[in-house]
Amino acid sequence: MTDRRFAILGYPLGHTMSPVIHGRLFEMSGKPGAYEVCEIAPDDLEQSIGKLKQFEGFNVTIPHKLAILRYLDGLSESAARYGAVNTVACGARCIGHNTDVDGFVRTIEKSSASLDSRVLLLGAGGAARMMAIETARNGGVLTIAVRESDLPVAETVRADCLRQKPDADVRVTTLPQIQGEFDLLLQATPVGMYPHTGACVVPDEVIRSCGCVFDAIYNPSETLLLKKARSMGIEALGGMSMLVWQAVIAHEIWDGAHYDPVQIEALVEEMQRYVDSHFGA
Repeated sequence: MTDRRFAILGYPLGHTMSPVIHGRLFEMSGKPGAYEVCEIAPDDLEQSIGKLKQFEGFNVTIPHKLAILRYLDGLSESAARYGAVNTVACGARCIGHNTDVDGFVRTIEKSSASLDSRVLLLGAGGAARMMAIETARNGGVLTIAVRESDLPVAETVRADCLRQKPDADVRVTTLPQIQGEFDLLLQATPVGMYPHTGACVVPDEVIRSCGCVFDAIYNPSETLLLKKARSMGIEALGGMSMLVWQAVIAHEIWDGAHYDPVQIEALVEEMQRYVDSHFGA
């Protein structure tokens, strides 16, 4: 048994992967920790803060990533940049971090691709906004493609990129109007997520024009987009890599833990199998 307690905060949590992933990371680091699920409704967050701060650390997911900010003593640089927190380190001061950013960047770094290249981003939601800004900050030439109804949101994301990097090269288009060659495709829409696994957000000719594909979806572990890309001989990465890496970075923050990248890649594969066998993909 261990008296070190950690948790995931969210509502509703349903089939969260966090206890499984973090449990394995505690085992791998040799620094034991108990990991709990704290399903707390938005209206109950304020009265639950005292309980949460008794943990050594906790993760934060929807709908609390913004609401938690007012209860923290400080923010890391990335958490301040995005105004959102997914990891909190507790102690004399409670500091909020955004390891989603680092998980995404490390996933791309482990591939043959680079954000400093010609990047096609599908979507303009929260995850897409983060990917867009990181691409702009890294010097990429970015095309954001969305449904016509989402063009105003995409233009807002473009403006956010320019605020972060005034000389950023960012254009917005609709999904049917995608043209050109790209070094990296970033898929940040829900299209293809379980149970709607037969859907793919772009046609084959767009996939064929990309050198590498990253799909943020992790259930199923292989979306139709990834299947198509691999059948074309294109390097393709699933969302489980980002999910595991953001958890790894939380342990680096909480414990100063260090992990062998080969072990982490094996854990990604293990968690992909877990999703496929437990979540009905």
